Amino acid sequence: QVQLVESGGGLVQPGGSLRLSCAASRLSFTNYDMKWYRQAPGKERELVAAITSAGGSTNYKDSVKGRFTISRDNAKKTVYLQMNSLKPEDTAVYVCHAIWVTANLAFWGQGTQVTVSS
Repeated sequence: QVQLVESGGGLVQPGGSLRLSCAASRLSFTNYDMKWYRQAPGKERELVAAITSAGGSTNYKDSVKGRFTISRDNAKKTVYLQMNSLKPEDTAVYVCHAIWVTANLAFWGQGTQVTVSS
């Protein structure tokens, strides 16, 4: 079965950095757009960053532009989220999402906790 496994979360001080990874298995990775969502306690899940299947286009939530960078390595079937200048409001569970729109297929990871606190 398809698996998306996130890693790289943790506790970091404000202003710090983390790099999240999402490794896919049993997935035709190059067909999928990849996205990172986050969900903070008591809040709705929100889209943070997205990258197209070939990696040619990215987009970001306004509040993370200039601080976060999404990238992918299709050979490793992995998508990354480099997060710099982290703020307490970035605290959330970050979840990886793979979507192949034309085939109507989509999968979610389990998530990784990111906590930004002094």
